[in-house]
Amino acid sequence: MNYTENSVASRRFLFIYLLVCCIAPALAQTPALRKLQMAEFAITNLYVDKVDENKLVEEAIIKMLAQLDPHSVYSDAEEVKKMNEPLVGNFEGIGVQFNMIEDTLLIIQPVSNGPSEKAGILAGDRIVAVNDTAIAGVKMSTEEIMSRLRGPKDSKVNLTIVRRGVAEPVVFTVKRDKIPIHSLDASYMIQPGTGYIRVNRFGATTFEEFKQALGDLQKKGMKDLILDLQGNGGGYLNASIDMANEFLGPEELIVYTEGRNSQRSEYFAKGNGTFRKGRLVVLTDEYSASASEIVSGAIQDWDRGIIVGRRTFGKGLVQRPIDLPDGSMIRLTVARYYTPAGRSIQKPYRSGLTEGTGAHSTDSLKYKTKRLERTVYGGGGIMPDNVIPIDTTLYTDYYRQLIVKGVILKTIMRYVEKNKGKLLREYKQFNRYLDHFEAGEDLLANMLQLAGEEKIIFNEEQYTHSLRLIKPQLKALIARDLWDMSEYFKVINATNESVVRALELLHSGEYERLLVRK
Repeated sequence: MNYTENSVASRRFLFIYLLVCCIAPALAQTPALRKLQMAEFAITNLYVDKVDENKLVEEAIIKMLAQLDPHSVYSDAEEVKKMNEPLVGNFEGIGVQFNMIEDTLLIIQPVSNGPSEKAGILAGDRIVAVNDTAIAGVKMSTEEIMSRLRGPKDSKVNLTIVRRGVAEPVVFTVKRDKIPIHSLDASYMIQPGTGYIRVNRFGATTFEEFKQALGDLQKKGMKDLILDLQGNGGGYLNASIDMANEFLGPEELIVYTEGRNSQRSEYFAKGNGTFRKGRLVVLTDEYSASASEIVSGAIQDWDRGIIVGRRTFGKGLVQRPIDLPDGSMIRLTVARYYTPAGRSIQKPYRSGLTEGTGAHSTDSLKYKTKRLERTVYGGGGIMPDNVIPIDTTLYTDYYRQLIVKGVILKTIMRYVEKNKGKLLREYKQFNRYLDHFEAGEDLLANMLQLAGEEKIIFNEEQYTHSLRLIKPQLKALIARDLWDMSEYFKVINATNESVVRALELLHSGEYERLLVRK
């Protein structure tokens, strides 16, 4: 720096330095913090061109959080307003769960039987334009994108979709509707004396929905329960604690949190639950996370039931919201979740650990359960007592193409639209449909014809091999369109290996053999 030519700037720089280091020592307690403050002040006040100070600070926060764990994140003021909507209430829109990936809206899952799914939109689709306005690659905020997707019930919106395996973008017209957010997908008596409840998330209404379903099944004679948490990515901590309370005794620890600067916080069952005695099987898979892992971990550690399926995701970090002056927020990881036996739920996020079939423990960390001193394993996630690996041989390339290009869903939509009246006349009761309907050659021929239209090359060997997946899926989707989600799961669960195994455990005596002192 030429001191003579820049004397004003230099004096200003010196004043800022004295302010930070001497006048405001409370803001400069460490060398690292002084360094950061000096850099920001220098750039803002001495850089050759005018800079956006707010943007600089925001980018710095984002970069700092990126050095931590995957769940410490920054949200701007508009994103904060909408952050919890998927867990609390209703809204009117197109009905999709999505993530923003590299400035592109990636659909994680259409809401079951919602507007987008009815229009043919699939998980994995990328929305690149809304009503001819590009939303991909244009640095549009999440809030602005959501405002374009939402709108009054019965209004229409045109979505330009990029789909993997399809050369050209496709335009879908979606008719907006009110999108209810339910936590329970299904609740029914799967066998005499055995109930089945599937929970898809832990939201604001989850416990009330679960409690109602539990009571209804008990009135129908339920003695044993299969609780399906497969694919449940978690949600509110309180909802998981309330659910676990239904199964555990008084003062039994459900979960505790602890961090470097966070004192241990413990959450106990009250002992007033309504299902503290019946046999319990909890189903999990590699997508069961967070609140799902709190419930399944507590059940396993207290020897209250059996976990069946695959090792859970391993999301056990506690985030504390830190509100910033402009309405934005940092969600900073401050502690970890631990099961009653002391296992950290969080999997290592820097070691490359992946959650595959869950067929074996990823480490040698051994813990003992609270009552029976059975061996359970740490290392992240909850390892089932009875592991059901994925049968990957059924997922052929041909089957994947049918899914990716939406052939199965489109086949059902066309079939039901053409045959709904006939089907309802023939199958006035669902049980008759369950016992007698089969995805016959005519339906399969329609699917193959549509696959041809989508330029999917027919592979007879792969097609024949995947029929064990295709036929139940077709039948289940028709049942959902004719009735509801419970009927969908009544069909699909007949071929779900974890559900089948749970029933075997309950009725073969193996359940009791698994719950014995080692």
